[in-house]
Formats: sequence, structure tokens, C-alpha cells
Amino acid sequence: METDPKELKKKEKGRKKAEKQQKFEEKKAKQNVATLSASREKPKARFIMEAPRFVDTTPEGQKKILLDLSNKGLEAYNPVAVESSHYAWWEKMGFFRPQLTIDQKIKPEGSFVIIEPPPNVTGLLHMGHALSGTLQDVMARYYRMKGKTVLWLPGCDHAGISTQTVVEKMLWRTEERTRHDIGREKFLQIAMDWKESYHAKINATKRRMGFSVDWGREAFTMDEDRRKAVSEAFIRLYDDGTIYRANRIVNWDVQLRTAVSNLEVENLELTGRTKLSVPGYEKKIDFGVMTYFQYEVDGSDEKLEIATTRPETLLGDTGVAVNPTDDRYRHLIGRKVRHPFIDRLLPIVADDHVDREFGTGVVKVTPAHDQNDFNIGRRHNLEFINILNDDGTLNTNAGSFADQKRYEARYTVVAALKDRGLFVKEEDNPMVLKLSERSKDVIEPRMKPQWWMKMREMADDAAEAVRSGRISIFPASEENKYFLWMKDIDDWCLSRQLWWGHRVPAYYILWTEDPSPFGSDDSLWVTGRDETEARQRAEARFPNKSFILEQDPDVFDTWFSSGLWPFSTLGWPQQTHDLGNFYPTSVVMTAWDILFFWVARMIMLGIKLGGDIPFREVYCHPIVRDSERRKMSKSLGNVIDPLDVIHGISLNDLHDKLEQGNLDPKEQQRATRYQKSAFPDGIPPCGTDALRFSLAAYSTGGKLTDYGTVTDVNLDIEVIYDYRKFCNKIYQAGKYVLLSLGPNFVPNAIASKTGTESLAERWILHKINHTTKTVNEALEKREFGRCTASIHQYWLHDLCDTYIEHSKYLLRKDGPREHRSVKDTLYTAFDVALTLLHPFMPFLTEELWQRMPRRQGDATLSVSLASYPTFDENFHDLTAESEYEIIRSIYKVNRSLLASCLMNGAPQLYCQISDDADLALARHHLGSIKWLSGRGIKWLSEKGIKDVEILSKEQAKPAGCLTRTVGSKAVAFLLVQGQVDLNVEIKKARSKLDKAEAGLEESRKLLENQEWLSKVAEKVSNGERTKVAAYEADIRETVDMLQQFEMLRPTEWREAEGKVTDAFGGHIS
Repeated sequence: METDPKELKKKEKGRKKAEKQQKFEEKKAKQNVATLSASREKPKARFIMEAPRFVDTTPEGQKKILLDLSNKGLEAYNPVAVESSHYAWWEKMGFFRPQLTIDQKIKPEGSFVIIEPPPNVTGLLHMGHALSGTLQDVMARYYRMKGKTVLWLPGCDHAGISTQTVVEKMLWRTEERTRHDIGREKFLQIAMDWKESYHAKINATKRRMGFSVDWGREAFTMDEDRRKAVSEAFIRLYDDGTIYRANRIVNWDVQLRTAVSNLEVENLELTGRTKLSVPGYEKKIDFGVMTYFQYEVDGSDEKLEIATTRPETLLGDTGVAVNPTDDRYRHLIGRKVRHPFIDRLLPIVADDHVDREFGTGVVKVTPAHDQNDFNIGRRHNLEFINILNDDGTLNTNAGSFADQKRYEARYTVVAALKDRGLFVKEEDNPMVLKLSERSKDVIEPRMKPQWWMKMREMADDAAEAVRSGRISIFPASEENKYFLWMKDIDDWCLSRQLWWGHRVPAYYILWTEDPSPFGSDDSLWVTGRDETEARQRAEARFPNKSFILEQDPDVFDTWFSSGLWPFSTLGWPQQTHDLGNFYPTSVVMTAWDILFFWVARMIMLGIKLGGDIPFREVYCHPIVRDSERRKMSKSLGNVIDPLDVIHGISLNDLHDKLEQGNLDPKEQQRATRYQKSAFPDGIPPCGTDALRFSLAAYSTGGKLTDYGTVTDVNLDIEVIYDYRKFCNKIYQAGKYVLLSLGPNFVPNAIASKTGTESLAERWILHKINHTTKTVNEALEKREFGRCTASIHQYWLHDLCDTYIEHSKYLLRKDGPREHRSVKDTLYTAFDVALTLLHPFMPFLTEELWQRMPRRQGDATLSVSLASYPTFDENFHDLTAESEYEIIRSIYKVNRSLLASCLMNGAPQLYCQISDDADLALARHHLGSIKWLSGRGIKWLSEKGIKDVEILSKEQAKPAGCLTRTVGSKAVAFLLVQGQVDLNVEIKKARSKLDKAEAGLEESRKLLENQEWLSKVAEKVSNGERTKVAAYEADIRETVDMLQQFEMLRPTEWREAEGKVTDAFGGHIS
């Protein structure tokens, strides 16, 4: 159907008239728009980088002198001011020492004992330590407030390889000398000086983090008591045959010149030929290559073709193996091949281990440099020839190749094979390359005489302790990995070729006449707690023999001394009072990645030597990663010092800290780039409490990734800074409560109801009671994230945004009796919440708690000693909860309507309710609804709300209003006809809609990107899903509002501009 030209002309005239009118209205409303913009969010600096200056006049160790909150610098939350002085007072007062009964026994309430996983003295604490320490402190403070005898015993670990490495780097960087240049004694003194320096810094950080440890019992893995424990453990286990001496294959780290355990080896998967940088080599080395060559059969013209990925080890070959069922080589079994470079005949043996289908089906056997070959060599009595020096060069057993570096020999051996016509070909070969976790050097399997511990029987006992339920592992998913590791466990190589560590208390007997080379005869080793005891043992074995003793120069694997930690810290091997009271301990809390390194060994040694399990619970917490999901590493520059988050640090100062470290220039450049990207404005001062709360909030209570591991923490400074804002909310609430209570307020002796409380009071008491129940249950289940979510919800939404705002209204009306009730409720709601929060935010809660009046008869010195809140049946009030939620939903919808547009005058609101009971309830609380509807709307501050009218379902719906549903039984109305500039509001709504649609599209694209989803943390992807839901809700709400605005406009304007269409089907016209 064609449109009449006259009609089109009429519409065009109307459209132009409407445009002219719109321009006039926009000009007229310019002032109002500016006012609205000013009342809404303004661009702000990303962070406040400097905290207000604060001078604390409290003498060291004394109770804090509290300044009046009206003082400059205390108007807003300032972590520098809030967190000063409290810890020194706590420590001096002995609040963290375990409280025993008069007869020095555990209190009737029971005990909670946790031995701190000792941080390495290698360097400063990082965010992983902050997370672990925070969770431990939350538990220690919680159980202390529950009345239990609590011991949290602190300490540090000497960290053998790590500390020796960093000290050697420092020595070379500052003096260009090695440890061998200065000798063992001098080097150990330098290492001890390093330890003292960093130990002090570590302890300072622990104090700044608020960790409530018993400093009087602090231990160090290399102090005298731990030295005695390590010696005792070694001697007992050697005497009963658990520890033995053997020349076996070890994982040799050429760069560090020491053996390392299987757990300290990383696997690098290669798809084929790959050039890699190796420490000590200027050029990159080829890996992932299969080299084919031939051995000549002795006494014939026949040749055997062999494939290997390590041609340099050919120099240590002492045999060739074939599968006994392989018809191709059956006739050669028992014969020999000639070594091409060394005067050596290699027997051809038959062994079931050989895979007929792999390579040529013929395997070269190098028993001294491969575990599988070692086993074949033992089965067939082959010769074991070590070709490697400790520094990675070839020794004299390599013949003419001696003194070459191992990977130089890789190429010279292949060249020599070509010269002799024995080289066949090279092929790409997918393989797994083993790298040292510490040095990133390629691990070199080699035979080395070492001290070993038998693990099978101990592992079975440790597995049974978990299987029987005597020890629980959380999350339960880690139990399966634990059992698998225990099933496949190998004997433990205890020896490390280091200087820094516990020297092995074993001595070699050197006969005065005709001594054998050191260590060459395993029967000549004796052990002793000191040399005197060792000599006595030697004399008992060899009476009337003349000898001297030389102590083994090696030290123990660090994990050996750490494995004794739960009971050596309590005085073992002496039967001390602490050992009797506190062993077994309650729980060990540590990152899941050292479950086998450390936790499993503590269980095995605890049962074997301590006589019982070392702890009853293992809690595996996440690993802290950076915002890009990378594990924190000094070489990446993404390691964050907790003190930098607490105090703040500029980008330039972050760069300066890198320069003071031991990074090589390339690593430093990479680290600097990351810092610029991650912290362009530096790190703002967040304070300890915000840091602690965020770390606890990150702990998901054992939630697993798709890979079955505990969800890791992807740290984001902005999240921590948001919790600093949360601290300010609590701080401001405290100021309000103190002001409202007044200086003469004395709380009742106990928190209880009088029966005269208003609905709002009954509601908030129910809410704090419910929160208390949730937090107690969650802490018992170690669900820290659930705790913080519940606490955050209560403080922010229930107490601050709701009851405190409502109390302002209640304190403006009624009389003294009602006011007293409101204050009593305000005190209880705040005091219980402070106490509930204390384990997570110790400083802010102590600061505010000390300012609060105490209940009659309460002489508690500190919130850290207060009784932890528990569920109170008297405060449980589901009726109050449901009724108040009706009132709350009405005024929240009213706020939403008022926030959606700028009114010319005082707004008029209506609420039509279909349910008679709800109608009566709303009318009874009309004053509260009116007051609370306008709270938080800045443009209302002068105008105020004209009125809120509660309508029954029989009454007519008001005209000229924006509407919004309130649940399923009510509708809220805001009169806008003649009160707003419709054109301006429509323009704003369209702009808001455009932004929401753009945001929705962006978030959806991210969630459809599988590569992005695979890289980001679950918290990030869930955040995007939350955004999608919020955008969709905004779009629905804005479209609805646009449709209502359009219906309120004059008809000719609507006809000129078209009709509103569904936002999900197109754009608004």
C-alpha cells in the first residue's frame, strides 16, 4: 500500500518541528544535565598512591595511644595509622603464647597446633608466603578466640641449594670469586651472614602481616637443636638399616654440581629437533634428535645399527642388548661388538626390557649413565663406567674425548662416527627432556656413591595413615595423587654435594698405613653424633687398628631436615613437655605443589621416628600466580613483596629492586617490561588488612580446575585495592557507631533481646546471627572464600547500606526508650561483626574494638582474646527476615527509579501492593520506606522526597509514571510527567543502552573464545559471565524505561521518530 504524499509531507513537518523543540529543550536542560553528571561518577585517579602522614606517639610495646577520630589524617581509613603499635603490644603482652592450665596441661576446650611451613632464607617473603601465613593466622586466631590452647610455632628453612646458589651468585657479582676461592669455612660464614640478614627481614614481614606466632619457640632448620635432631635421625635410621650407602644413578645437576631428587626435575616435551640454551654453552644445543650409527660385530663383517638421543654417552657403553624373541638378532646373542674409539669389547645380551619395535630393536647399554641401562647392567653383570666429571666434562674413561664438555662431545662423537663410516642418519624424535628445576640445566644421569633411604615400608605406613582416616587431606582430590606417588616411590637419595646444609654425620676410616681412596670401600663408613662417638664406633669394630677419620663432605637434602620439622621443633629427640603436649599437631597448611616434596616425607618420618602421625589434617591451598596466570618467578619480575602491597611502591622503585637482585641482564629486561605492563602506576598502599582479606577471599575452599588441581590464585592489585575501600567502609561505620552511641553509653552485660525491638533491629540481629553461623561452619571446613563472602555481604549490604541507614531514621523519631533499643542493637550488630572479622583483619578490628565501650563486667584486654561469636537461637528470626525484605525491596526499587533520571522538583512515589498482609506491613513502615528510598541519591539532598503513597490493588494506577515491579506482588511508580525533561532522559537512556549492548557483545566474544578461556583463571571467566548477566539486565531495564518514556511523550513526537523496538532485535529508533 502506497503512502499519501500529503501525509508524508505532514509527517516531515512534524518531525522538523519536533527536532526544533528537542534542541530548545536540550539547551534548556543543559544546566540540569551538568548537575546530573556532577552527581554521578567522575573520572578518578586509578589509585591513591600516598597515605596521609601519621605520627604515632605510642612507646614501643605499649598499648596504643588512640587519637580522637576528628584529628587530621583520621577522617578516612588510613592503614598506616590504623595498623601502628598494635602488634608490638600483642607480642609484649604474650597474647600469642599457648595458654595452659595451672598444671601446664592443654585446656579443656582442646588444642590447635600448627607448625609454620618454614620459608626459605633465600630471600624476602613473597605473596605465596603471605597467603599461607594469612590462612594459618586466621585459624590460629579463630581457635584462640574459641578458648583452645593454641600454638603456632614459627621458623625458617636454610634451603640448601637455593641459598647456596644465590650466595654464590652474590659472591661472584660483588667480588668475582667462587666458593672454592675462599674455602668452605669462609663461605659458610658468608652464607650465615646472608641468612641472618634475610631472616630478620622475613620476621619483620611476618610481624607486619600480623601473624600471631609464638616467637619464643621460633626455630631454624640449621640451629643447634635441629642439628642434633638431624644427626639423631640419620644415626637411628642407619643403625636399623633404613639408610644405606650405594653407588647408584642420580640426577646430576652440572651447573650446581650436586645431585637433585626426582621431585626437583621438570619435564620438557619436545616434538622433534629443538635448539635449547644450556648453562655453560654459548651456542644452543640440539635435542630431540635420534642418531643412528653402527657397531661392528667382533670376528665378522656384520654390523649392528643402533639409535640413540645421547651419542656422547656411547663413550660409556659396556654392552648391547636385544630382545630374546627378536629373530633378527638371536644368532648374535653372546657375541661382542667392538667399541669404535676405545679398546673395549661390548657383549651382546638378551633382555626383555628391549622394545623390538623401537628404533632398530638394538639398544646400547650405558649402565653408569641411564637408569634402565643400570638395571640391565646389573642383570647381566656388565661393567659400570662413569665418563663424567662433576663439572660436566668427560673424564679419562672417555679416551681421546677426555676434557671435552658433554655437549661438545655430542658433536665430536658424531663427526668421528662419520669419519669411520659408522654414522647412518639423524631423525627428528619426539622426547621428554629432564631439566633441573633450580638451575634449568639438563639433568645428567650418572652413578655416584651416595646415602640412600629405603622408602617402601615407610611409604606403605604413610599411605595407610591417610587411607584409614587418621590423616585427612583437603581437598580430597589430592589424596589420589598422594596414593599414586606412594605406590610408585623410589628410594630417596639423601646426599647433596653442597657446603650449606647439615653435613652428613658419617666418617670414613683411613688406615694409617696403606689407606684406600676416600669412600672406595662402603664397609669403612662409621656414623656418630660427633667425631668422638664415631671414633668409639670405629674402635669397637676394628680394635687395635690405627686410623684417622674423615667426615663426608656432603650435606643432606634440605627436605630431610624439613621432614623432621613437626617434631624436631617440639624438642625431639628429647621427650620434652612441648612434645608431650603438642604432638601430633593439628594441621599443616601448604601449597599443593609440595605435597610430595615435604608433606609426604613429614608423614613418613613422623610415623617412623616421632612414633605417631605428625598432624591430623593437610590443607592444600592454591599457588599465587600473577594477573596473567603465570607462576611467580624472580626471573619474570612478577614476584611481589607483601610489604610493597602494604606500604605501596612506585614503578621506579620496583625497577630499582630488580637491579639490586641477582638477575642476568636479559632476565632483568624481561622483568622490567612486565612491571611496566602490570603496574604502570606502581602499587598503591593497601594495608595489611586489605591484603589479608583479599588473600583469604581468593582461597576457594578446594575448588578444582579442569586439570584436577586446586584452583590457583591469579593476583590482581586492583582487587586488593577494592578491599582497602571495604576497610574504609568499616572504618566509617565505626565512626558512625561511636558517634551515635555517645561518650556515656554503657552496653548491657549480655547481648539479648528485650522484646521491644523494631522490625529493622530484629532483622539485623537475625542477619549477624546467620552470618556468625555461616562463618563458624565455613572455618571448620576451611572454606575461607565462603567466610569472606559472608562477612563482606553482612558488613557492606546488611549493616552499612541497610541497618546503619535505617538507624539514622529510627534515632530521629520516637523517644529515649526506643533510642536506647536502637543503640543496643547497633552496638551488638557492630561489636559481633568486629569480633567475627578479627581473624581476617586483626589491625582494623583491634583499632575500632579498643575505641568501643565494653559490656558491664567485660575486662578483656584485646579483641584477639575475645570470645568468638557463636549462633544464638534467641536472635534467629525468620519472620523478621521475610517481613523486612518486603520493606527493603520496596525502597531499593524506589532508589533505582530515582537514580534513573533527574527530577525538576521533589519526587512523588507510589507503590501498589496486591497482597493484603504486605500492604498492611508497608503502610505500617511507611516512614522508614520514605526515608530509605532517598538515601544515596545525591540530587535529592536538597529537594527530598515529596511523598511515598502505598496503594491497594483496588486503587487506580497513577498516570504519568515510570513503573518497576517489586517482586511478584507489587509495582513501584515514579511520577515523571512534567517533572523530567523527557528528551534529555531518552537521550541518556539510549546512550546507556548503546554502552550496554557494546559491553554485552564484547563479553560474549570473550566467552566464545576458547583460547582465551583456556588461559584465564576461572574467576576471570566467571566475572565475564556475571557481566553478561548484568548487561542483559541493564538492557531489559533500559528498554523498558525507554518504552515508558516514549509513551509519555506527545503523540506527534513519537510518530515523527518511530517506535521503540526490542533491544535484542534491533536498535532504538
